[in-house]
Amino acid sequence: MNSYIYLKRAIDIILSFIGIIVLLPVFLILAILIKLDSEGPILFKQKRIGKNKTHFNILKYRTMSIHTPKDTPTHLLENPDQYITKMGKFLRKTSLDELPQIFNIIKGDMSIVGPRPALWNQFDLIEERDKYKANDILPGLTGWAQINGRDELPIEVKAKLDGEYTVNMGLALDIKCFFATFLSVLRSEGVVEGGTGSKKEEKNG
Repeated sequence: MNSYIYLKRAIDIILSFIGIIVLLPVFLILAILIKLDSEGPILFKQKRIGKNKTHFNILKYRTMSIHTPKDTPTHLLENPDQYITKMGKFLRKTSLDELPQIFNIIKGDMSIVGPRPALWNQFDLIEERDKYKANDILPGLTGWAQINGRDELPIEVKAKLDGEYTVNMGLALDIKCFFATFLSVLRSEGVVEGGTGSKKEEKNG
């Protein structure tokens, strides 16, 4: 795994720069639509847990009202739909709100594939990931848990899958996660707005 880390980093940088060039028109169009849809900044910064439980500011397109309670996971909000903007619903459904994280990848805060970065105050998820050493690697734009249930997964199952990725991390698994993510996004699989852990318990096996 250690030898792959350097190749993984090189792939992250190359693909991210290519992504910025190819997706530049999309970045600009989304920025304009967000600004026209609601008041507030285009980008949203939020403190997340990085490699070795360090903190960094993740970048996203803003999908919620500026009046939304700060640092509160969507599933813990009372009636989260009241805070999500019209444009935000589209961005979340298509996962386009995650695009600015390409800059987090270039900076070295994240990788293309890895455990999704937890909020700094998601102590239950952070603690559970510690059992599998899943906090010891760079978090990702997408990951093994994301293509196996995403928001539907209970925290224990999500952390276990993140641990499986940590142990088995390699080029083949990264390629699988990368392309499976496109299929999941197209099908809107695992997206549970305002909820988490709704997948049936048989997935815990």
